[in-house]
Amino acid sequence: MPDFNLLIALDVLLAEGNVTRAAQRLRLSPSAMSRALARLRETTGDPLLVRAGRGLVPTPRALELRERVSQLVQDTEAVLRPAKTPNLKQLVRTFTLRTSEGFVENFGPDLISRVSEEAPGVRLRFVQKLDKDSALLRDGTVDLETGVVGNTMGPEVRVQALFRDRFIGVVRMGHSLCQGEITPVRYAAGRHIRVSRRGLDKGPIDEALSLLGLEREIITIVGGFSAALALARASDLIASVPERHTGNLRAGMHSFPLPVPTPEITVSLLWHPRFHADPAHRWLRSLVLDTCAAIH
Repeated sequence: MPDFNLLIALDVLLAEGNVTRAAQRLRLSPSAMSRALARLRETTGDPLLVRAGRGLVPTPRALELRERVSQLVQDTEAVLRPAKTPNLKQLVRTFTLRTSEGFVENFGPDLISRVSEEAPGVRLRFVQKLDKDSALLRDGTVDLETGVVGNTMGPEVRVQALFRDRFIGVVRMGHSLCQGEITPVRYAAGRHIRVSRRGLDKGPIDEALSLLGLEREIITIVGGFSAALALARASDLIASVPERHTGNLRAGMHSFPLPVPTPEITVSLLWHPRFHADPAHRWLRSLVLDTCAAIH
């Protein structure tokens, strides 16, 4: 296997044309430098530097190698050097974010504004998250993902909590639930929208109601929070959605705490280890974290 240290020694020897000065630059003893020159001669099959009076002069082969060796050393050092923080003003890149329904509507405007201000050449591409499979993170199709961590998530995926959320009830302004105490009985007696990506009939809210001997009437089942809130805004139906995830979507509507206990959820940021040390990716992750922390 080629010895990269020999390449560095050759680069310095060709630049200095002197064993003693080359040794000083590399902080080696003259004898160690002489041994390196001997190995280089053996490896290349050329004397490389030959005596001319008191000094050494390069052979034609050495002159032929000088620029190539210098470039090789610079390129290799650049590869092995820790990645620098990118010049964000000059960064041109498209990041793909796979997000839970409602994330773009609520956090997207501030995130896009921050990205445009700090890195005008960066574009965000949002794609809808239809399942919890981590294959798209693994193959590099997706840079970042948001959502509640599920059992199908690959064990290698990196996870960082963004915020905790809780479910609340939402109705149009003027709805009967805008007034008075909302008891489990009043809540259950309403006509409800169930949000389920998989079309399930029951969830944690229904389980909490059943412990009280109550059951809510599910009028319709939709696949996302935006659809649920759009229906509730235009009817007397009740939507039950995560509070922080739907802040902007609920503008102009009446929100209330659910009258039954339901588990909090943790919305997390997920990415594959292949991007963990990438400076530009790290910058974007910090922006997502800051944006989510700033919006309550």
